[in-house]
Amino acid sequence: MSKHPRGLYVLFGTEMWERLSYYGMRAILMLYMVAPIAAGGLAFDTPRAAHLYGTYTSAVYLTPLIGGWIADRFLGARLTVLIGGIIIASGHFCMAFPSLTTFYTGLVLIVAGTGLLKANITTMVGSLYEEDDPRRDAGFSIFYMGINLGAFLAPFVCGTLAQAPVVKVWLQSHGIDPNMSWHFGFAAAGVGMTLGLIQYLLQQKQIAHVGNRPQKAAVQKAKGAAKISTEALTREELKRIAAILCLFFFSALFWMVFEQAGSSMNLFADQLTRNSIFGFQFPSSWFQSANPVMIIILAPVLSWLWLKLKDRQPSSPAKFVFGLAFAGGGFLVLAWASKLSGGGLVSPMWLVIVYFLHTIGELCLSPIGLSTVTKLAPARIVGLMMGFWFLSLSLGNYMAGWLAGFFRAGDESVLVNLFGGVGLIALGAALFLVFLVPPLRRLMCHVR
Repeated sequence: MSKHPRGLYVLFGTEMWERLSYYGMRAILMLYMVAPIAAGGLAFDTPRAAHLYGTYTSAVYLTPLIGGWIADRFLGARLTVLIGGIIIASGHFCMAFPSLTTFYTGLVLIVAGTGLLKANITTMVGSLYEEDDPRRDAGFSIFYMGINLGAFLAPFVCGTLAQAPVVKVWLQSHGIDPNMSWHFGFAAAGVGMTLGLIQYLLQQKQIAHVGNRPQKAAVQKAKGAAKISTEALTREELKRIAAILCLFFFSALFWMVFEQAGSSMNLFADQLTRNSIFGFQFPSSWFQSANPVMIIILAPVLSWLWLKLKDRQPSSPAKFVFGLAFAGGGFLVLAWASKLSGGGLVSPMWLVIVYFLHTIGELCLSPIGLSTVTKLAPARIVGLMMGFWFLSLSLGNYMAGWLAGFFRAGDESVLVNLFGGVGLIALGAALFLVFLVPPLRRLMCHVR
């Protein structure tokens, strides 16, 4: 990271803590909703819990469109990120209290705060580099590694507090209802976001040159951009935006597949997987750390590979093909594991293999997609376009929640059809995109 702008360290750290809070809560959210009341849960049935989970995660990625607009017109990215982080922390702390009112209030606050933070911190990363800087994709890959460092730690912190028997015993020994362990997990997520805000404020000098509040003239320009017509965009800008729209569709399909991790795959881990290794029992939520730890290991490898290949590296659309193919392959493996389960528990290695394939797919698509948007979007509306890009994640997450509602732990044929069907959709999309790569490259106007 020494060859990258120093501001990358600050944004790396902020996003790491924010993702620790988000993925920590996400690791236990579905499990908390389906857990019986006697175990401290909400006793929702699977379709209801999956629908709420999908709606929540969809909303998390819908609101960045508004957050990008607020930053572009009024506050600037740097201040918007700070406000968003404060709201996120408040949401997690709300969920530390056991009631349906605080539960739903917390979800709403996290959605609103993430909308302000998510797109704008990514835009700030892009602002650290010139458009043709060869370090750009590598910088986003490193930033993405920070995201996943937080995601890796999250289940060990929040999942352990929520599920581990030793925690429940400790709570009971101190006169606390052991079923409150879920809410200690949610509170830990709030602490994580608070730590992220502290380090963000302490290192403001490193990012003082990016994400500034728009000046009066810039605000007027942004107001004009809000009324933009096709006449105000150049032919090249229109072509680049068309490329973003096309990649948007494939991004949504990828996230529909990948985001089964927190819902149907989480239930598979909890109900159909042997949660032990070498005699050591562990909470099922720990599987949520498999993907991020693999990202941490593999992100530097792919970052080095893109730098090494330079102009010979695959184009962004070609990388999307690899992303979809690996995601689809992972679900075919999960469908086979479901067939082998026969109603019993399967080896944890099946999920490890699935997460390995999904990790490679994610690295080929997600950071590349973020980088591509910052390169293709017109500079005057880059925040708005980044917010629009997150709509693909919103749409994918909603579809993922809907699909997860079909999960039935005791029905082998349903599971095989669910996971196998999802895998075939991803592989079909990858094949279709292969034929679109050449025209997409022409739309991108020499941007790789």
